[in-house]
Parts: sequence; structure tokens; C-alpha cells
Amino acid sequence: MTSYVVYGAGAVGAVIGGRLHLAGHDVTLVARGEHLARIRAAGLVLDMADGAQPLPVRTAAGAGEVAWRDDSVVLLAVKSHQTEDALADLVEHAPAPTPVVCAQNGVANEPATLRRFAHTYAMTVMLPAQHLEPGVVVQGCHPVPGILDLGRYPSGTDELTDRVSADLRSAGFESVPRADIMAWKHRKLVTNAVGDVSAVLPEEAEELKPLVRAEAEAVLAAAGIPVVSHEADLERRGDLLRLRPDATGPNSLGQSIVRRTSGTEVDFRAGEVVLLGRLHGVATPANERVQAAAHALARGELQFDSRT
Repeated sequence: MTSYVVYGAGAVGAVIGGRLHLAGHDVTLVARGEHLARIRAAGLVLDMADGAQPLPVRTAAGAGEVAWRDDSVVLLAVKSHQTEDALADLVEHAPAPTPVVCAQNGVANEPATLRRFAHTYAMTVMLPAQHLEPGVVVQGCHPVPGILDLGRYPSGTDELTDRVSADLRSAGFESVPRADIMAWKHRKLVTNAVGDVSAVLPEEAEELKPLVRAEAEAVLAAAGIPVVSHEADLERRGDLLRLRPDATGPNSLGQSIVRRTSGTEVDFRAGEVVLLGRLHGVATPANERVQAAAHALARGELQFDSRT
């Protein structure tokens, strides 16, 4: 049986880890602060459509507290701006052959991970979830909690992608191995950039969203980066992700702003589009506007509407 180390037990990581635990898999959640303290005291509270359930999941405050095994697999679920610190901790304590699956938004985590771990994998995460209270995470969709396709980085599939995908399906997720996983992650990058407009500039959303999308498509084309079509992404989602009406709230970027965490991952969402634009001579003023607004909200210079 694979031993899963979920490094980053926020909304996404804790829902994945909690459901793997419910399905009988060996799971360790790496968390911190009051969230870690609450989980250790009363279990991880996983709020699902059929009720909230406390789960006695094994925890660790860092990679040094993990009981590493030959079959350990890391599901890296920290926000992109936290990846470097997480990798430094993992390099110090995890065995070098440990596979690391980047279950994260953005496309910069995989190359950063591959510098440290030879067995690096990418996962496209479509998993609406909320984490606004220590010790509690809310699964936003029912009955399917999310779509978690994965593949090797930079490309390909192998025995591990098959095994992890099967384990995720046993936990209720939709998951298939994909050799072209980064093309799917670049499509998710566009989706995140567009979605963040509603989170940080809701009054300008109608005007800005098509501009943000057009800029993102333009920079990916200019950079020659393979990306699956918007239509293919819609087909993959289908009607699988059925949002709970009682579990609405801000997206992942908005949740970071609400919790007043140290920084947000906007530089790896709209900011990634800005970076590619500057590298390839494509103007990206709409994405720059979103990036700047997110930083201003995080600093408390603008008021955030938590209903978006």
C-alpha cells in the first residue's frame, strides 16, 4: 500500500488526504500552526454534503516528523509561493528517490521540484474546497469531490501515475493518467487567471475577464507552449463538479486574503501570464492589473469582499 505524505493540509491537501484516509489509505498530513494543533487535538474535520466528520489522520509539523517508507509518495499541496520552503524541508528529510506530485495551481512548481527530486509529477487540480477555520476543511462538490488527473513531469505516464490515479478513484475522485499533463495545467493556469478577476476586482469582472483570457492565450501561443483547448477542458469537467449550495465562498486566492496569510500565489497565476508576456514581447495590462490588486488586498490597502 502506498503511503501518502500530503505536504500542505489546506483546502485542497486536506480534502485529498482526508478522503484517502477514509478510503483506507495510509496518510500523513503535514500542517502548521493552529490548524495543526486543532487536527492533533480533535482530528481533521472534513465537512461533506452528508455531514462533518472528524478524521484521526496522522500529522506532522514538517518533513522531519514523517515516518518515511520506501513506498512514500509526496502530494505537494502548498500554495506556489510556499513551494521553495517546502522543497527545502523535503530535501533535508525525504529519501532522494521519493516521488513528488505537485498538486498545485500554476506551472512553476514542477521545474522547481525537478531540480531537487528526479521523480517529479504534475497534477491538474479541479477541486472546489474551503479552508477558513483551523482544523476544518469543506469539500465544495458532491458526490464527486474533484478531478485530479496526473502525469510525469515533463511528460509521460508510468506505474506510479497508474497507482496514484487508482487510489484517488478509490477515494471518490475522478482521475486518469495523462502523458500531456502540462498542457492541461497550462489550461488551468488560464482558468485561474480569469477566475481571480472575480476574487480581487469583482466590479470590473465583466470588462476584465475576456481581456485576461485573451492575454493568457496570446502569451502561451507566443511562447509556443502546448495547451489543451478550452473546449477540451469543458468536456473533461462535464457535469462532474456539482457545487454544494451551502459551501460557496472565495476561491483559493481569496481564501488566502481572508485568512491574512503571508503572501498569495497571484504571482504564479496572473503573474505567470505577466512573466511570459515580458519574456515574449506580449503586453499583459489586464493581468498586471489583477496581480497588483491582489497584492494590495493582501497588504490591506483595499477592502476584500469575502462573498466573491
